[in-house]
Amino acid sequence: MRVIGSLALFGFLIGLMIGRLLQPDPLRLASVEVAEQGLQLWFNVEPKVRAGHIEGAFFLRVESLGREQQGQLRLQGKVVNWRLRREGRDLLLRVVAVRPLRGEWHAEELDGRWRLRVSLVYE
Repeated sequence: MRVIGSLALFGFLIGLMIGRLLQPDPLRLASVEVAEQGLQLWFNVEPKVRAGHIEGAFFLRVESLGREQQGQLRLQGKVVNWRLRREGRDLLLRVVAVRPLRGEWHAEELDGRWRLRVSLVYE
C-alpha cells in the first residue's frame, strides 16, 4: 500500500512540474509610453482588449498583470489625463479630457513583444 501511495505522489509531483513548464506566460504590461495623438502600451503576449466610450471618456479594459500608473499627454495643444487602474483581474485605462474623446486601438507584434497603440481624437 505504501508503494502505491508513494508512486501516486511521485506521479502527481511530476505532473505538476510538467504542467508548470508547459504553461504559457501570463499577460503582463511592460510599459506605457506617451505617443503623438495617444498612448502605446507594451505587453509580453497578445492582449485581449475591450474598449468603449462613456460620457466623453475613452476606456480600455485588458485582462493583464501590471502596476497602476497615471499621466498626461497633449492632444491638439490641450492636456488629456490618463490613468491605469487595477479592477479585479483587469487593468482599466481611462482617458479623460475637457472635450469628449473618441479612441481607437490597434495591436501588433514587434520584436517578440506586443504593442497596443491607442489613437485619440476629439469628437
